[in-house]
Amino acid sequence: MNLNATLLAQAVVFAVFIWLTAKLIWPHLTRAIEARQKTIADGLAAGEQGRKSLEVSSRQAEQAVQEARNRAADILSQAEKRSAQMIDEARGVAKEEAGREKTAAKAEIEQERTRAREQLRDSVASLAVAGAEKILRREVDAKAHAQLLDDIKRQL
Repeated sequence: MNLNATLLAQAVVFAVFIWLTAKLIWPHLTRAIEARQKTIADGLAAGEQGRKSLEVSSRQAEQAVQEARNRAADILSQAEKRSAQMIDEARGVAKEEAGREKTAAKAEIEQERTRAREQLRDSVASLAVAGAEKILRREVDAKAHAQLLDDIKRQL
């Protein structure tokens, strides 16, 4: 009976071991497993939240880049328009300045022409008097001579 008693003792020890394990160790293991499952679930949820946040951030970044590109294109367009406007304004100012210089040049030419006519009249009058003196070879009264020159100048 020794064998039966040994087997019975072993069965009792095994039953006590299982009972102790179920009462003392199993609740701690269950809590540890549940805590680990909760930690893993929280990690997965945080990972999913991070992925969603990354997608939102990526969309926002793409939108910001697109807005920046659009704004840069607008700024370039405005700069080109302003450049063309400045060129047109410069052309207008240059045309006005050219017109003023042309007008001044015409006025100066007209003054030179008037002076040349006056000199030519004086020269023609002097030549006419000299010619008349040679033809007449007589002395002419100075007052009459001056009056004749003035009349000739007016007629020219």
